[in-house]
Amino acid sequence: MKRERERPENGPAEPGSKPQINVISNRELPSLGPALTRRKQRTALDSNRELSRTWSRGVSCPRVKRTCIVALPALLSRALLVLLIFVVVAAVPLAAQEKRKVVIDEDCSGPGGTNTQAILALIQSPDTDVLGITIVTGDAWRDEEVQHALRLMEIIGRTGIPVVPGAAFPLVNSKEFIARWETIYGKVVYQGGWNFAKGHAVHGPTEIPPLPEGAPTTKPLNEVAANFLVRMVRQYPHQVTIYEGGPLTNLALAQSLDPEFASLAKELVLMGGSLNPQTDDPEFSITPRREFNLWMDPEASRIVLHAPWPRVVVTTVDISLKTKMDQDLISQIAKGQYPAAQYTAKYAEGNYLWDELASVAWLDPSIITKWKELYLDVSIDRGASYGDTLVWTEDTRPHMGERTAEIQDDLDKPKFYKEFVDLLTRPTPPPTNRPAH
Repeated sequence: MKRERERPENGPAEPGSKPQINVISNRELPSLGPALTRRKQRTALDSNRELSRTWSRGVSCPRVKRTCIVALPALLSRALLVLLIFVVVAAVPLAAQEKRKVVIDEDCSGPGGTNTQAILALIQSPDTDVLGITIVTGDAWRDEEVQHALRLMEIIGRTGIPVVPGAAFPLVNSKEFIARWETIYGKVVYQGGWNFAKGHAVHGPTEIPPLPEGAPTTKPLNEVAANFLVRMVRQYPHQVTIYEGGPLTNLALAQSLDPEFASLAKELVLMGGSLNPQTDDPEFSITPRREFNLWMDPEASRIVLHAPWPRVVVTTVDISLKTKMDQDLISQIAKGQYPAAQYTAKYAEGNYLWDELASVAWLDPSIITKWKELYLDVSIDRGASYGDTLVWTEDTRPHMGERTAEIQDDLDKPKFYKEFVDLLTRPTPPPTNRPAH
């Protein structure tokens, strides 16, 4: 701001008189040019200094009677700068709110149990965009698992999430081979769908027993899981987390189809492997390196663990055994009024929270209080160690293409339980709106 220009030194004009005008001839004008230029520069500098001082105090006029004149171009520039800052700051929360894309690869036996509860935890989070659920034979046969997954999506109202059938059989391993292997090396207690069934007799790969939760009316996606996995990472390069809660056959097939599959993903989050679990559970105390997800298809596990993932995070048997789906936890979930909670409470079973820990720890890594980094692999020797988990340090590894994994070692159990219950008892989030491609 600046004052009105003062009257000339000869005092105010007489009332009714005309103002005096000094006439400069054309001959005088060139000689005055430099002086006028210097005056304009000095005036501009004084004006900027005044405006700067005024801006720091806020745009206000003193109470004395004077005319307030604001340097309009400078004010507009500052206004535009403030607007730009506002737009940038306002855009930050929008970017921060972008949901985390994930494809869930699961052996979705059911109803209830660790597989469905892990799927629910991931879908129930308001921060995730579940692109699809790919199914692999594991705890049950693939075709039965597809039906459980479809029905689960119907129950929680998320039928827009595609359920995609994957591998029905391992790459090399088979139920028949393991039966012969057992005659030499001893019994394998748990073989998933090959020797275990819940609520009905063990059956073959194409049989689908009646589902306690009811048969689905929706259909799976007409695409092979491996193709779907490749398509997702290429559609959203370096944005998609692959969550693996079952045997690794689908991922190995995807990597074989497209050598860039793993490198185009954001990360692999894996429930699998067993190192040195401290337990009296006979399944692990006698054979501490045997873990079902890596054991069922050792060759697939080898392919996946040698693939160029940007990051691999692993929930092993060792840390999973520190958790339990006990009656108290089931009772807390049963208080929830929404479909996910009611489904879980109805079909829950007392067991370790295998896949649930992997999923909730991905959503909130702060529940893991201790980590270790090791080189991880799986034995494909068809002898006594077939399917066993192998680990090394940097000093002991064989340098045969193995890669490091971030292995969870301990957790804040109360925090995990609380977040797990909160996820399953909240209303199911609506589908994510994605731009058409």
